[in-house]
Amino acid sequence: MDARIYLLDEDERHTSPDGPAVIRPDGVREEIPPQVYRAVEHVLDAMRAGRAVKVSPFRTELPIDEAAAAIGMRRDDLRKNVAKGAVPFRSSEYVDWVRLADVIEWDNRRYSEQQAALDELMGGDPADDDGTS
Repeated sequence: MDARIYLLDEDERHTSPDGPAVIRPDGVREEIPPQVYRAVEHVLDAMRAGRAVKVSPFRTELPIDEAAAAIGMRRDDLRKNVAKGAVPFRSSEYVDWVRLADVIEWDNRRYSEQQAALDELMGGDPADDDGTS
């Protein structure tokens, strides 16, 4: 499954007349941010490949359990990492909240670190190997 979360920060919400756009059924061109285009492209690629697509809007701040589901992680695992300080959170009377951007950033960083560790275990970057011994 190729699930992705597309989240626009303030700088990424801007459009430009020469940037990506969609053409509405009435023929009107509507400019969209480049990141929105990437999300639409992802949806189109999946549907052209015969897959079903689910688009789910999220709030920018979520309870930890919802944030875990959003990134495809077990709730307990995300809770443990939040408790260790890996992701900032705030508590209300009944719920611990995290910013989705913080969770995505942490998850991407964690993935990169895992990939680097695997590359190191496998003997470095295969692209560096020129085939000589």
